[in-house]
Amino acid sequence: MATKIDYYAALEVSRDANGDEIKRAYRKLAMKYHPDRNPGDAQAESKFKEISEAYDVLKDDQKRAAYDRFGHAAFEGGGPGPGGFDFGGGGLGDIFEQMFGDMMGGRRGGRRSGADIQVQVTITFVEAFAGVKKEITIPTRVTCKSCDGAGSADKDQPPETCPSCHGAGKVRAQQGFFSIERPCPTCHGTGRLIRNPCKECHGAGTVEKNRTIEVAIPAGVEDGTRIRITGEGEAGGKGVPAGDLYVHVSVEAHAIFQRDGANIYCRVPVRMGQAALGTEIEVPVVDGSRAKVKIPAGTQTGEHFRLRGKGFSVLRSSARGDMYIQVVVETPRHLSKRQRELLEEFEADAVGHAKGSPESTGFFSKVKDFFEGKL
Repeated sequence: MATKIDYYAALEVSRDANGDEIKRAYRKLAMKYHPDRNPGDAQAESKFKEISEAYDVLKDDQKRAAYDRFGHAAFEGGGPGPGGFDFGGGGLGDIFEQMFGDMMGGRRGGRRSGADIQVQVTITFVEAFAGVKKEITIPTRVTCKSCDGAGSADKDQPPETCPSCHGAGKVRAQQGFFSIERPCPTCHGTGRLIRNPCKECHGAGTVEKNRTIEVAIPAGVEDGTRIRITGEGEAGGKGVPAGDLYVHVSVEAHAIFQRDGANIYCRVPVRMGQAALGTEIEVPVVDGSRAKVKIPAGTQTGEHFRLRGKGFSVLRSSARGDMYIQVVVETPRHLSKRQRELLEEFEADAVGHAKGSPESTGFFSKVKDFFEGKL
């Protein structure tokens, strides 16, 4: 009985390698040992099959977990075959198609699908905080009711398999070292031919129509977030899955609040006298409530006061951010005569009182030392 290969050793990675490391290792080895690069080399072909088999298991989280726990016994009696790749006449394009399936254009698990749809939705800052449901109308393609998506006017006459691509929807051409695939020119990539097209959809199996759907936007969503809704894209015709809908969320700026991750910041100006003497202020909270914040005597511009748990929800977590009150001490303008007299009296009394303004006293003391050459 042949000895089973160790999948991690085959790909030359450690057992704790992540998905990206496994993919990079496979790609490097696959390019090295692919039969197209080693014509007639049985050893290289055998090595290629080994690494393909290993990658087919380790790229899948469930298969990998089973392999880590039970080894090769997890797949005895109908598990993954040697790699899952088609070696018969395939080129390097086969590798890239199976490694980057979503990037090869309109395929889900090897099957064609309808086109994906991208839409932009703008929500308010408060809606992003609380979560919201939005109805959006999208121009899309839906299954033709006249032919039930078959594309044929004669429902009893099913579409014929395309003789050029044999239903694959694509044809392969060899160009030097590489094997290039492109949509079949006979059936335009559908894999079928319709002799009597439906008059409603002209053989496409789908028709254009505006569709309104409700999208649930979760609490805590950030500006620029993309939400994927599976199967809500364009219809793909009979027997072909629909594409996906991608909702790009844009969050409007707020006049009072700013956001940094899950935390919320609120810039609150206080009068000079309030900061010096101490006070209590009432501030708004994004959920619509109010909170009282005690400002101690001697508070300076830039000091923060935290309200725990008053920030945004963290997506896919029970955690919440905090809200921070940022104090800005406001210097008065356009003084009345009485205010000026009081401030002049205050300033005259402050001279020589270093404890009252320790920062300015310390700074100008250093300036004096600088000019005297002590610094």
